[in-house]
Amino acid sequence: MPPANPDKLSVEQPLAGSDAFEFQAAANRNRMMALWAAQKMGLAGKSSESYAQAVVRADGEQPSEEDVIRKVLGDLTASNITIRESEVRTKAAEFLAQAREALKS
Repeated sequence: MPPANPDKLSVEQPLAGSDAFEFQAAANRNRMMALWAAQKMGLAGKSSESYAQAVVRADGEQPSEEDVIRKVLGDLTASNITIRESEVRTKAAEFLAQAREALKS
């Protein structure tokens, strides 16, 4: 059955599985990772937002979670927070799943 009003379809929400969808999901994951790390480092308010922007910029020209994982892990370690790389990778996977679900709804 077609939508009740096709003129009301969101043009901002990419289709699941598309490159645009994955790009947006990765961007949302990066922001969630940054805010999670900022909280662990005791950052709040503008400091937390500034950190989130820095992490998003760290994604580089070819988006890959490796740049973000490397930055977050390095920043947490530099802040004397004991954390395993596997924990950061697990969080990245969790946040990506959450970001994909949020985009689908």
